[in-house]
Amino acid sequence: MTEMLDLDAEVAADHLAGLTARVAELAGDRVVRDVVDIGAGTGTGSFALLRRFPDATVTAIDTSAEMLSHLAGSARRHGFDGRVRTRQADLDAGWPETGAADLVWASASMHHMGDPDRVLADIRGVLRPGGLFAMIEMESMPRFLPDDIGIGRPGLENRLNAIADHARAEHLPHVGSDWPSRLTAAGFTILDAHDLVVDVPSPLPAAAVRYAAATFRRFRAGMTDRLPADDLTTLDTLLADDARLLRALPDLTVHSTRAVWIVTPT
Repeated sequence: MTEMLDLDAEVAADHLAGLTARVAELAGDRVVRDVVDIGAGTGTGSFALLRRFPDATVTAIDTSAEMLSHLAGSARRHGFDGRVRTRQADLDAGWPETGAADLVWASASMHHMGDPDRVLADIRGVLRPGGLFAMIEMESMPRFLPDDIGIGRPGLENRLNAIADHARAEHLPHVGSDWPSRLTAAGFTILDAHDLVVDVPSPLPAAAVRYAAATFRRFRAGMTDRLPADDLTTLDTLLADDARLLRALPDLTVHSTRAVWIVTPT
């Protein structure tokens, strides 16, 4: 997962920079100094925000000590040492001590909350008047393969994503929630709502190819008991010899869609 998050950040870097530019536009003349990154993972959002807001420091919150350790090491390598503090916390257990915030950022994290409405109330409570909350949720899993891939029958990636979507719906009941209604009910005014579409055509850059390989390795590891033999064989063939055949596919692309809401307390 750490590798996938870092590669996703590299592949979507230009789109993320555009999103932080939109946040800065909506912030206007307000100086953004105190930022909270919920479900910070490997630091994708934290670092993009630190680049965008030179006076800011980020409190990066995650449940995983491993992720936060990786983030702290990356912060030092990126020259952000001293501008990031980490907090290991489960927001379902309560909001940690962060102080007031000018900006809260939550990328692909709100659907993990057991009680997202209570967490939204906590976010509203920590924001200064006129502060911003930027929320991003994955609309669709990244897609890479042409539809004709599959030993014996085409459509391998459709079947992989159907299994992944079923598992997400079973274990993460708030995936695909009516977030605009939840945000409004929590006392926010929606300033911007749009889809962030990542489309990288073939031939892919090296990082995007590694992203595809890491994604399919994760599918292979997690779906052994749920895939038919021919699909397992297809995956094994694509991933053999450091994903040699996957890398050689002429029509390998990246496509993903993320829904974005930028809101402020009403």
